[in-house]
Amino acid sequence: MRMRTIRNIVVLTGAGLSAESGIATFRGPGGLWEGHRVEDVCTPQALAHDPELVHRFYDARRAKLGEVEPNAAHRALARLDAEWRGGLLIVTQNVDDLHERAGARRMLHMHGALRSALCAACGDSVAWEGALAPETECPDCGTPALRPDIVFFGEMPYHMETIERALADADLFVSIGTSGAVYPAAGFVRTARYHGARTLELNLDPSAGSQWFGESRLGPAGTLVPEWVEQMLGGGPAIC
Repeated sequence: MRMRTIRNIVVLTGAGLSAESGIATFRGPGGLWEGHRVEDVCTPQALAHDPELVHRFYDARRAKLGEVEPNAAHRALARLDAEWRGGLLIVTQNVDDLHERAGARRMLHMHGALRSALCAACGDSVAWEGALAPETECPDCGTPALRPDIVFFGEMPYHMETIERALADADLFVSIGTSGAVYPAAGFVRTARYHGARTLELNLDPSAGSQWFGESRLGPAGTLVPEWVEQMLGGGPAIC
């Protein structure tokens, strides 16, 4: 398949993309995330049981954003966003803002965002900086129910209808820095294949879903992603 035959692209990014900027991947050694069991900080039950812990955890993640910068992979995807003349949707599982800070605009956060707060009462989201204490009042409805705007395990990811439409129209689906183990994102490659898209994985190591991709390239995102973007924008040979 030549570059000129590809028009619509969907890119899925995961924790491996931001790891090179210094943001910890979701599951580290022993299945821990920044020293905590995921079940203790990323479920509705955890929020109900220990809201102080959950809020402190995401306060620390939000503060960390001030210490990190977009890396070469983020900047390359922002360049693709700016220069690709066809359809493009970058879907990120990450809750940091490094894509936006690199300049990407055609993108969605499917798992929420650290610099956002969600009202558990009215469902509105508001931009948020700094610490977020439990029972903070919602500026829209006044209810003391603001929580981190993070999609916890057991909750529905954001923008699924838009993502499904983009996958159905995609000529190329690219997965970057993902484990291939967290659904529904792990199923996107099969949806794209079903609708006839070419599929490419760029990852440090083989993912749990590597067998579903037409091609897998292994290595650091900061190297692989700029090379791939240059290939796309430069009209190189077949990708897979």
